[in-house]
Amino acid sequence: MAKIRLTKNLVDRLQAEDAECIFWDETLPGFGIRVKPSGVKSYVVQYRNRQTGRSRRKTLGKHGPHMSLHQARELAQGYLSDVVRGRDPVAEFNAIRSSPSVRELADNYMKLHAIPKKRPKSAATDQRMLDRFILPNLGGHKVFEIGYNDIQTLHNSLKSTPFQANRVLSLLSKMFELSIKWRWRRDNPAKGVEKFHEEKRHRWLADEELKRLTKALDEHPNQIAANAIRLQLLTGARIGEVLSAKWADFNLERGVWIKPSHHTKQKRTEHLPLSGAAKELLIVHQKSIGSDSVYIFPGRQPNKPTVDLKRFWRSIVTTAEIDNYRIHDNRHTHASQLVSSGLSLAIVGRLLGHTSPMTTQRYAHLADDPLREAAEIMAKKMN
Repeated sequence: MAKIRLTKNLVDRLQAEDAECIFWDETLPGFGIRVKPSGVKSYVVQYRNRQTGRSRRKTLGKHGPHMSLHQARELAQGYLSDVVRGRDPVAEFNAIRSSPSVRELADNYMKLHAIPKKRPKSAATDQRMLDRFILPNLGGHKVFEIGYNDIQTLHNSLKSTPFQANRVLSLLSKMFELSIKWRWRRDNPAKGVEKFHEEKRHRWLADEELKRLTKALDEHPNQIAANAIRLQLLTGARIGEVLSAKWADFNLERGVWIKPSHHTKQKRTEHLPLSGAAKELLIVHQKSIGSDSVYIFPGRQPNKPTVDLKRFWRSIVTTAEIDNYRIHDNRHTHASQLVSSGLSLAIVGRLLGHTSPMTTQRYAHLADDPLREAAEIMAKKMN
């Protein structure tokens, strides 16, 4: 390999040969220019890793208007100075280039965490958030280069839907927590990003609304779906728990619904006592649909459950003339009736499967009604 003093004029005059040739600079050992048979000239730097002794070579760029000899020499000096300090610039560059992207992190998150460890519905929700919000904005970036600013910018862009924005933030935080455990980075850039305030819903049915809802259920031609809503109202269960319930989960003699852990939000088995009305509903329902399906509310295929009741529910609330009321709010209606009838918040929380007393606290003001009635007893005695 030829060694010469590289100058601008010399570089310009270098001619292509039959085989690739590198001309090394006498004034800066390890710096040179490669000339290919095609005539393309590229600056290169070569060094030996001080720890391993391995020889490394890196192309700095093509000679031309975008890289002069002077620029290439300065760049080479920087690389060679790093080598003297014990670094390996080529290895670092290769590590960066091959480092995982956010898209790869998302794939790993779904395959190793969400799908095997979360409920199918929750895993599907995570995938939707990835596809709609995270991957279009961050998918092409490397995991190591995502910063607090990137996460905050994405979160702020979803300000119009604060609940959705906060769920996306939580998902990102979990993904980057896992990236730390997988040694893809050392910190979590989602930590410290402040969530938007979420206005908790306090919607449940007044007695008159409940009567209209009951009437609409009685008059609807789809009584299988109507029974699913009735069971939800009688038990306070989540609609997903109702629709995925199997006959094997119920002991009608003892009057108990044993909810499997993989169907409950808290991922724990729950034993829910059934009222007489709930037991009667299930007995009548079983007779009406027969015993071909393992599911209480089978879908179009007997071996699969009903997936959702969105269309049915829209029809019911329209007929009942009830506004701003979701199917999940039936849980709140169940709880509000119990609390206003005198049951303690602790008991109601147990029936609803709440893990935190604060979740049940939203119904606290309803407990005033039975207390006020009790307080009136003494007043009546004194009259």
